[in-house]
Amino acid sequence: MTIQKNTQWDVVVIGGGPAGMIAAGSAAMRGKSVLLLEKNSTLGKKLLLSGGGRCNLTNNKQNIRTMAAQYKGSSQFLMSAFSQFDVAKTLEFFNFRGMETKEEAEGRVFPVSDKAQSVLDALVKYMKDGDVEIRANATVTGLSFDEKNERVAIKIKKGETLTAKSCIIATGGVSHPETGSTGEGFLWLEKMGHTIIKNDFALVPVAIKDEWVKKIAGVTLTDIKLTVLQDGKKQYVQKGKILFTHFGISGPMVLNMSKDIGDLLRYGKVIITLDLFPTLDHGALKQRFQDILTTESNKKLKNVLGSLVPTPLVPAILGITQIDGETACHSLRREDRKRIIDCIKAIPMDVKGLLGAEKAIVSSGGVDLHEINFKTMQSRIVPQIYIIGDALNINRPSGGYSLQLCWTTGFIAGQNA
Repeated sequence: MTIQKNTQWDVVVIGGGPAGMIAAGSAAMRGKSVLLLEKNSTLGKKLLLSGGGRCNLTNNKQNIRTMAAQYKGSSQFLMSAFSQFDVAKTLEFFNFRGMETKEEAEGRVFPVSDKAQSVLDALVKYMKDGDVEIRANATVTGLSFDEKNERVAIKIKKGETLTAKSCIIATGGVSHPETGSTGEGFLWLEKMGHTIIKNDFALVPVAIKDEWVKKIAGVTLTDIKLTVLQDGKKQYVQKGKILFTHFGISGPMVLNMSKDIGDLLRYGKVIITLDLFPTLDHGALKQRFQDILTTESNKKLKNVLGSLVPTPLVPAILGITQIDGETACHSLRREDRKRIIDCIKAIPMDVKGLLGAEKAIVSSGGVDLHEINFKTMQSRIVPQIYIIGDALNINRPSGGYSLQLCWTTGFIAGQNA
């Protein structure tokens, strides 16, 4: 990556993540001189982690209103942005650059290669085609606006100061700090007069106290139901898939519930119950269990319970209900049968907390949306500044929505900076 002596640019983009890269390319394609500053030694460090390295680059909701509605509390701001660069244009953007895509469960879109590197390659090619200048290992230490010359001044750690007609802030939030997302962009923007909504972690795995959960790490269950309880009262219910880990539970459904769970933890203890058969009521499940007990009447309970529930969960259910697995099926008491059914419909998990920034997929919080013109992604406080991606106070679910936000806001900023 060649370092030019030029210190004056049309556009300087701070942050070499997905939003920053598409913004830089978008601006360069308009004939602007563009410099991209990346604090890491390479581009796309966080992008390569996304989707378990496969990169869930968007969600195939091509109706603009439907897509905007997924960003709860922010849809009214995003309608204008999505009308300019939506899911269809995102797919067209990558397909045109030789990256084929495929749709999987729940509308998630991945590169056919199943490699995040394919997405990064397409973005790098886009910037190269526009002659974007890239500086790696470039840590920005300060940002200010020179009113006299109407230029943004960007200070680099090594003592250099760059100026630009426009500056695009793509510094992200605070998730995965090891990738460079450490939140310094918010300090600069706050000094310039922006309102920063407290930045927190969203879409994070949930830590569970119960030891049985850790013992079945790696087990995935589909078509189950989770109910979040506080003080015995139902708070949230979701159906989907769950992954057990060495610290607790994860998976798209859990990630999407995590922020709400975190909010509840501020007020006290939280219990999550797991229903293994959400489509069956107690009566239907009781009959299924009774049929198994009758067929296998002479076998031990611990050896037949796996015919009803996933085998790794058998020790947990026996432990929670405190029923002896050595009991012969024909000797299982009526009250014990009921306890097992009740447990299967609501296996309790005691929430320990949420994992921190190092495990967060995205972070919540950021710049107040009222201070952004979403037709251009321009700051209403300092018009020469454009703010995009995770730096915005927009909550989004798991499933490709965070990256779509990057593509949309980044492209628009590049078109207007």
